[in-house]
Amino acid sequence: MQDAGMDKVVGQTKDVGFEIGVSRIVPHPIDEVWAFLTGEGGVAIWLGPGAKLPPEKRSTYETDDGTTGEVRGYRERDRVRLTWRPAAWDHDTTMQFTVSPVGSRTLVRFHQEWLADADERERQRAHWRDVMDRVEAALAPPDGLESAG
Repeated sequence: MQDAGMDKVVGQTKDVGFEIGVSRIVPHPIDEVWAFLTGEGGVAIWLGPGAKLPPEKRSTYETDDGTTGEVRGYRERDRVRLTWRPAAWDHDTTMQFTVSPVGSRTLVRFHQEWLADADERERQRAHWRDVMDRVEAALAPPDGLESAG
C-alpha cells in the first residue's frame, strides 16, 4: 500500500534509487558455492567474461565487454560488493552477491542498487534471473552424479 502523497513505484527506494534483488537456495554447501562464485568460472557468469575479481577494497575490474567497477567490500564466505557500470551506461550502480548457509544448502542473493528507472530495473531483474539460472546450472553435478554435501 502506498501512503498518500508518495510517488514511489515498486523497486524505488528513498535512498538508493531503483533496486532489484534475486535470490535462490542452491543444493550445495556454502564453501563450494563461495569458491565457485569467486573463481574464474563463476566470476565470468555473474560479473562478465574476462573480469578478474581481486579481494581487496578499491581494486578495479573490467570485463571483456567493457563493464567496469571497483570492489567496495569483500567478506570471505559472505559477500562481495562493488560498483558495476556497463560500457553503454552513463551511470554507476552498486551490486553485491551474498551467500548464507541454509543447512547443507546455500542461499545466493544478487542485489543491485542505483538503477536509473523502472525500465532499467526490469531489464536487470531479467539479467540477474538469467545469471542465477546459469550459476545454478554450472554448480549442478554431471548427469548421474550427486552433489557432495
